[in-house]
Amino acid sequence: MSESKKGKNEPFGDVMKSMNHFFQEKPVRGFLQSMDEFFKNPFPSTSTFQVNVNETSDEHVISAELPGINREQIQIDILDNYVTITVLSTESITEEDEKQKTIKKQQSMRKSIRSIPLPQPIDENKVKASYKNGLLQIRIPKQKGKQITIENLD
Repeated sequence: MSESKKGKNEPFGDVMKSMNHFFQEKPVRGFLQSMDEFFKNPFPSTSTFQVNVNETSDEHVISAELPGINREQIQIDILDNYVTITVLSTESITEEDEKQKTIKKQQSMRKSIRSIPLPQPIDENKVKASYKNGLLQIRIPKQKGKQITIENLD
């Protein structure tokens, strides 16, 4: 097939070549690659954390392993019978050339939230939390309810 016949059958051939060239240029290609990576894993495993809840006769103990997190990055909220743990982490990457001139600076912030329901309302004045060596522990005393006696109406 000759070149002239091929060109006539593909009226958008030049436009398609231009579009292909545009998408292969460095800024656009890098952006498209980062979009592909995001959609492959939009919620990476580092954006959440494992929580364990143990129950004793006197209390509920919530534990969360948060390695590399400072105490100031952790927030604990209590509403009704829910404990909500929020972890805010930031990551800063700076690339410099050999003359210590900044070429690229990137900063990202992640917010991870876990809400844990408990079977009873929580007295927030009695809750205790500690954080040591990357382990967060929240101790919630169980509330003693009043037991009701059932009357016999026979």
